[in-house]
Amino acid sequence: MCGKFGGTARNQQFLGTFTEVLAGYPNVAYSQIGRDCLVVKGVRMARRKKTKRVALAVAPGMPHLELHLRGILQYVASHSRWTVCLSPESAVISPANLRGWSGDGVIAMIDTPADARLVEQLPVPVVNISGALERSPVPRVTVDDRAMGLLAAEHLLECDLRRFGYYGVRELWYSLQRGDSFRERIEAAGHACSTLLVPHTISKSSAWTEVDRPLCDWLESLTPPVGVLACHDYRARMVADACLKLGLNVPDDVAIMGISNDAIACEFYDPPISSVSRSADRVGYEAAALLDRLMAGKKPPSSDVLIPPDGIVRRRSTDAVAIDNAEVAAAVRYMRDHLTESISIDQIARHQGISRRWLQEAFRGVLGWSPHAYLNFLRIRHARHLLVNQPNLTVDAVARACGFSDAKRLRSAFVRSVGVGLRAYRRQHCREENA
Repeated sequence: MCGKFGGTARNQQFLGTFTEVLAGYPNVAYSQIGRDCLVVKGVRMARRKKTKRVALAVAPGMPHLELHLRGILQYVASHSRWTVCLSPESAVISPANLRGWSGDGVIAMIDTPADARLVEQLPVPVVNISGALERSPVPRVTVDDRAMGLLAAEHLLECDLRRFGYYGVRELWYSLQRGDSFRERIEAAGHACSTLLVPHTISKSSAWTEVDRPLCDWLESLTPPVGVLACHDYRARMVADACLKLGLNVPDDVAIMGISNDAIACEFYDPPISSVSRSADRVGYEAAALLDRLMAGKKPPSSDVLIPPDGIVRRRSTDAVAIDNAEVAAAVRYMRDHLTESISIDQIARHQGISRRWLQEAFRGVLGWSPHAYLNFLRIRHARHLLVNQPNLTVDAVARACGFSDAKRLRSAFVRSVGVGLRAYRRQHCREENA
């Protein structure tokens, strides 16, 4: 395939990303011609196929878009021979640039009604990878936004929070979907969920106070401790910035979550922000596979192709102890801080300067659990997280990381709590690419 790039600095940076991705596919040969053209040859078995000309109307810049590219390349490297048009003279191909384009197919981010009208007029198959609009005029492959909202709700509920909020953008369909499923799960658990939906009006000319004031007013209306989900990671950072301005502690006053697991947005912050990880590379792969079928004359799917999220990436922004009783909250915090150790209930009571009996009664009164049962809950929850998100970790290593003296004790406690064995749980819940 041949990717044609303009000579701008931004395009050269994107060309570097493109070649870096190709380095991960040793069975794919490529060579660079001049400053702005990349010639890529697919695997040998694909060379007999007719070369297809495919445009990628996807704006570069966000990390998940690079993952879309990786997924597309992964598919093309093993299945097809495409000439991929990325950006002839500018940093971005938009649907408007495709008027009169003589190619075979398009993968596009259709974010606006104007984009939708333009792609409907194209005489070639188009696959949409954006969830911005409620209805896509062409077949769409995108992340399962409702599943991401549900995962976020489950995570914040596990933090023992009782009050919740959702911060989203009212014009974006994916934001509404994430917020609806989040709120529905919270309400099903018997709790209320406050919602702030703001217009999609942030631009380079926007005054920060115009964006900041409604968010600050909303946060001040919430009673801490509260768990807040933002529609994506950069909005989650805005929540964290507003909390700092208002003197609210993250995570003890406001536990914050984002969506996308953008490393720059989440990790370049103190405390780092928890997020739902999206399967962006899988979106790219499945979008390329669908476009290949459409270009071969196959029928389009009757509904959107939804890709499930990877799971939760826990960081310190949701490491909250949302308990009104100060002594019980301190004991729970001690349990979390020493989860890898074989601590006893007597040890926890001594550290708090209280009797074991008082601790037992306080836990049952506040949480409805005995201290031992709650400590076991924390350990099993951590074990479940490690089994799914670190599939190469041995059972012995998982046991040590969760404060169990050996794997046998972990197995016994896990089966009693979860109902299945460790290996069965890992097989059922591990990310698909590692299954």
